[in-house]
Amino acid sequence: MLNRNKIWLCTVLILSVFYYAFSNTTNHQEQFQKMTNKLIKPPYLKAGDTIAIVATAGIIKDKSPILKAKELAESWGLNVIIGTNTFNQTNHFAGTDQERLNDFQEALDNKNVKAIWCARGGYGTVRIIDAADFTNFKKNPKWIIGYSDITVLHSHLHNLGFETLHAILGTSMDFNEEKNKPSIASFKKALFGESLTYSVKESNYNKMGHVKGQLVGGNLSILQSLLGSKSSINTDNKILFIEEIGEYHYQIDRMLYALKRAGYFDNCKGLIVGGMTKIRKNTTPWGQTIEELVLDITKEYDFPILFDFPAGHDVENNALILGREVDLYVTKEFSVVKFSE
Repeated sequence: MLNRNKIWLCTVLILSVFYYAFSNTTNHQEQFQKMTNKLIKPPYLKAGDTIAIVATAGIIKDKSPILKAKELAESWGLNVIIGTNTFNQTNHFAGTDQERLNDFQEALDNKNVKAIWCARGGYGTVRIIDAADFTNFKKNPKWIIGYSDITVLHSHLHNLGFETLHAILGTSMDFNEEKNKPSIASFKKALFGESLTYSVKESNYNKMGHVKGQLVGGNLSILQSLLGSKSSINTDNKILFIEEIGEYHYQIDRMLYALKRAGYFDNCKGLIVGGMTKIRKNTTPWGQTIEELVLDITKEYDFPILFDFPAGHDVENNALILGREVDLYVTKEFSVVKFSE
């Protein structure tokens, strides 16, 4: 009788372990990510996969760049779905909040969709992020692609434990096609799992050093706007990337001070400054370049700083895998950003 009870107890324990293991796969992934600080990498794409183009933010007045984006993806052997509401117009936005959410949610939940390519940035993703349900996404991760306002998604998904792809938007296809080739090439490499390494031109402002860490960040104004929310990222032991467009020097200064006061730089391992595009001139001169401004704000920290990385709101907007570990080598003569495999 005793042996039977022991056998029964062992059987129950074994079955319980198997049940827990298979019924909580997502929880195990999240626990593993927290223990190792390694984010979950969605499967790379291959010919025959499906990619969805959806609009989570600003209005799309011209369809042609989106149709070019569809043609580009199809030329890579991908099937393309364009969200039902992508070309809707509601005031500033590509449809109502609910319409934009519906398209995004449908793409998140569709098991056949292997990547979600955001059509445009602008503003509006923050209005729908808290209503999005990532339950099915966690079971079937897929690449989220975009930049600018899409920093909301990058940051939110980083906190959920997933890598994302900071790369061109659908509307980026409206740029000069010849000059856009490096951006498109790097996007394809990242999406299909080819190795990524960038050599960056020299800058006299660079702060030298070599560090390794997870890459996080995106658009500066969006990063600031997320402070205090559940989408705000922790930069401890990570390398921060920032880019911006159309702001005054004092606004850049103010946003960086907001990040500084929130502890962004306290345990940061490195800083990569991307495109600071179309910076406006105030009637009262600021008196510093953007580079001098950044160096002044971060002067008490000893991490390396790389300026002029070709990513952001410029025509050359190279792909970055956010959440991936990178080697950052910064010198005054040359710099390298190498992504781990």
